[in-house]
Amino acid sequence: MAEAEDNETPQAADAEAPEAQAGDTQAQDTQAQDTQAQDTQAQDTQAAEPAAPQPAEPAEQLSPKERRRRARSRHDGRTGEPRTPEQRHAERLQERVRKAAARRTRRAQEREKRSAARAGLPAAESQTPMRPASAGSSKMRQGVVVSDRADKTITVRIDVARRHRRYEKIVRSSNTLHAHDENNEAHIGDVVRVIESRPLSRTKRWRLVDVLQRAR
Repeated sequence: MAEAEDNETPQAADAEAPEAQAGDTQAQDTQAQDTQAQDTQAQDTQAAEPAAPQPAEPAEQLSPKERRRRARSRHDGRTGEPRTPEQRHAERLQERVRKAAARRTRRAQEREKRSAARAGLPAAESQTPMRPASAGSSKMRQGVVVSDRADKTITVRIDVARRHRRYEKIVRSSNTLHAHDENNEAHIGDVVRVIESRPLSRTKRWRLVDVLQRAR
């Protein structure tokens, strides 16, 4: 009996082994099918999604000096044919004509743009001046009389002291002008005030207002 049981045991083990192998093979096939389905789904998803646009490379910004330098570097070194002075003059004239045409085109475009901008504004605003009109005030100056030899005319020196805008230094300057003195009131050394007037002679554009301080 014991021998029979021993004989049956290997046979049962041999019968169970193919079944286990078949189960393992089936599990591997199922796993492979699942992996293949996942890969197929991922590929379909990638195909359905639009490709993200790649950022365009920024164009290289070159300075005019760098552009000229590169143009010179690309020059093959060969010189052009010799030209006569008449040919050079004709080329210069052609270049002037081309530039003049470009200027005319640009100015016409600017005029059209300005007219379009004015047309967009109301009529009242388009006719309103940028600065309100006002009666001009005559200039007045104060200075010292340096000459009274001419009749009814004095020469006045105007001294100006202003600070330099960059160096902050006081810069002094002076200029002279001729003023009309109807009664010959002012004399050399007097401090007077003059006002702008119409042209009274070739050099006189000022008129005496009053004498502020007499010369000692």
